[in-house]
Amino acid sequence: MTDVVVIGGGQAGLAAGYYLRRAKADFVILDAQEQPGGAWRHVWPSLRLFSPAQYSSLPGRMMPIPPDGGYPSAAGTVSYLTDYERRYDLPVQRPVTVRAVRRAGERLLVETGRGTWQARVVISATGTWWRPFLPHYPGTRDFRGEQLHTAGYRGPEPFAGKRVVIVGGANSGAQILAEVSAIAETTWVTVRPPRLLPDELDGRALFEHATRRLHGDGADLGDIVAVPPVREARDRGVLKAEPMFARLTETGVAWADGTTWDCDAIIWCTGFRPALSHLAPLKLRGPDGLIPVHGTQAIGEPRLHLLGYGDWTGPASATLIGAGRTARDMVTAIAGQLQLN
Repeated sequence: MTDVVVIGGGQAGLAAGYYLRRAKADFVILDAQEQPGGAWRHVWPSLRLFSPAQYSSLPGRMMPIPPDGGYPSAAGTVSYLTDYERRYDLPVQRPVTVRAVRRAGERLLVETGRGTWQARVVISATGTWWRPFLPHYPGTRDFRGEQLHTAGYRGPEPFAGKRVVIVGGANSGAQILAEVSAIAETTWVTVRPPRLLPDELDGRALFEHATRRLHGDGADLGDIVAVPPVREARDRGVLKAEPMFARLTETGVAWADGTTWDCDAIIWCTGFRPALSHLAPLKLRGPDGLIPVHGTQAIGEPRLHLLGYGDWTGPASATLIGAGRTARDMVTAIAGQLQLN
């Protein structure tokens, strides 16, 4: 029995833990992973953050500036999160996979493969990496080449000298296109024309912009941050997208006008969905598959808070800086719920 159970030990879960510690809450963080670092341990090695280190930190501890002074790497982010967890002696238990959250009178039951926790409040911070989204197109099963999602991409080397279709007009699609196009023949396809942000805008500016948009102020800026590899690809002339194809064939893809392009592989950079299956017993999801919230608090179950899934659970809350700022407000609300001193 505890005040708060945090589900997920990645960046959002650690940010919640930092503020719960300061609020003197009795809490535990349950993490399904065997080691610290959350989803950052599983991304492709060349991935870089969209902001400099000084604007990519969790509360209380600055992320170290990389030796090259550029944007932090995935490996550097894992090291930072590992150090953060140890520095604040956060009560993380791993590997613990949460199977279900259920109501039990005045408590919520958190059922896992290693027993059941009773909590007055549950914070779900499982993120999205564990639920990659693959759209369906006619002929998907007919294509004889390789297909993989961003979640399974580990670098460009396997595609050297091949013909590769890269699907998706957001940051992951642009970054993967940038490095695959250097050693392969690529075609980039997107549902909407991709929009590259001005070079001077990075993740910090996007966070502030997301906050303004949440309050109804600010125009839509664009989709893709111009990190150095993307700028280099732009200068090479490869950031030119074709409209979305209509179907897959045995040997490639085909557009509605009959145009075809044969390829060896298709990389689906088509995003992720919130990993919320453990909350299914609470029956909270709306028609859009999301759980209606007020701030981070579930409207249909006030003892549940959600953190780190995107703007619907706090401005840019799926980012390091956004998770930290949202966690601060969330724990203030939880302290009021629990009447913590």
